[in-house]
Order: sequence, then structure tokens, then C-alpha cells
Amino acid sequence: MNVTVIGAGSMGHGIAQVSAMAGHDVVLNDVDEERVAAGLDGIESNLDGGVERGKVTESEREETLERVFGDADLASAVEAADLVVEAVPEDMDLKKNVFGDVEAAAPADAVLGSNTSSLSVTELASCLDSPERAVGLHFFNPPHIMDLVEIVVAEQTSSASESTAVDYVEGLDKEAVVVRDSAGFASSRLGVALGLEAIRMVESGVASVEDIDTAMEEGYSHPMGPLKLTDLVGLDVRLDIAEYLREELGERFRPPQTLKRKVRAGKLGKKSGEGFYVWEDGEAVGVSGDAED
Repeated sequence: MNVTVIGAGSMGHGIAQVSAMAGHDVVLNDVDEERVAAGLDGIESNLDGGVERGKVTESEREETLERVFGDADLASAVEAADLVVEAVPEDMDLKKNVFGDVEAAAPADAVLGSNTSSLSVTELASCLDSPERAVGLHFFNPPHIMDLVEIVVAEQTSSASESTAVDYVEGLDKEAVVVRDSAGFASSRLGVALGLEAIRMVESGVASVEDIDTAMEEGYSHPMGPLKLTDLVGLDVRLDIAEYLREELGERFRPPQTLKRKVRAGKLGKKSGEGFYVWEDGEAVGVSGDAED
């Protein structure tokens, strides 16, 4: 297929990469050339790392890069798309604006996917003249490593759009789970609940940041503890999702004060260099001092 990804950040360029590795021709779009270039650089860096670890061959690297193109003009980026995946920030108004612009420029039969991790795909689809084209495609971070994709079926999603989404995800050699559109879907609701409770445990002095994470990694075989995962996702993103789930599902999703305080202080996790951990060159090198306090 011809796949266009809107948003060249960590999620967007990761989705573009796995799509190109699966044989699709991919256009990566963002609001300016600088962000598009940064996304393309991110793909190349991921592939270089895969080659170094023996996960990607040199020929796979070259073939993948040959299939990915950058385009900062949204209309031309989607004009030949069979599938468009938006991976812009978790803001409903922003996503609706992007979907509206895409629908106006993309072919009439293109499927429109949203990488939202918690927002209502049904509400998002309502902005379209043809809402049956919309479907949720919730990739996990980082997309080139994580095997799961949640396919979120909105109230309006047609069976054809759902089938296209399932075929696309399975063609990426990823595990597809199909869920009904409800607040937090399946993964985000459970993941946020675990993350918020871990933060409350830090607040009340139950255990240290590292020991809480180790308990889940070693005791339950989680690949990453809930606090390190919160840093990776972004504390601001997790706070926004928690507030949304609280509004939709009740007080059990009330965000802890520690989470609010860190976001106000700009300690957003890996992307800012500090959250519950201190990060350098993309690696956690220690625990945040205020988290231990």
C-alpha cells in the first residue's frame, strides 16, 4: 500500500519505519521540513542500531530507506494514500483538524487511522463526512520494537476499514488485538491504572522507584517497570490521559500530586532529561532526587 504518516515524532517515524520495512511505500509528514528531516534521521538511526545488534541486515536497511519519503505539505503527502495514520499529540481538537484536512485531500477510499492511546475514536470520526473510514491504530512506543497494536473499532467504523487495519497490522508482523471504542481502550486503561498506583506507592513511601519497577519486571515479567514506562511515555502525556480517564470513568483515575508537580516543573521524563529517573543520551542513569524525597 501507499501509507502516509502524519507526525514525525518518535511514534510517527517509528510507524513509518515499520511500514516501510513491511514493503509499503511511505510518506512521512509534519508541519515543517525541519521536523520531517528529524523524523527521517530517527528512522535511519533506528535502522543503524538494528544493524549493529544484528536485527536488521544492510540490505533491509537500504531497502527500507528507499521506501520512505518526506513531505511537509499535507495535501501532497496524502494525495495517493491508501492508508493515513495520524500520530500527532493527544489533543482531540488537533486530531480532528488533521483528520478534516486529510479527508479533503486524500483519495475517497483511503482508510484514516489514529494512533491515539486513549481518546475516543468515535468522537474523532464524527468530524468526517465519511466517518466509516476511521479506525484506531494504537501502536506502542517504540513502534519498531513493540509487537502489539490495538485496533480500535469506532461506532462508525466499517467492516472494510476494520479488515484493512487488521491486514495492515498483521502484515507488519505485529500482534493485532481488536477492541471496542471505550475510554482508555484495553491497554491504556490497565497501563495507566498500574502507573498511577506505582506513583502513589512512591508518594506513601512503600518502596523506592527502582524497587517498584524491579518488582514488576522480575515478579511479573514486565519488560519495563511502570515508573520507567511513565518516563518513556512522557509524564505530561500520562497526566492528560489520567485526567481524561478520570472524567470518563471516575475518581479511581485521579492523578497523584507527584505527577502534577513534576509536570509543572517540566520534569516530563526521557524527553526532558528527568522524570522519575534521570536520563542521559536516551538511557536512565539514576533516580530523580525529588522522586526519592
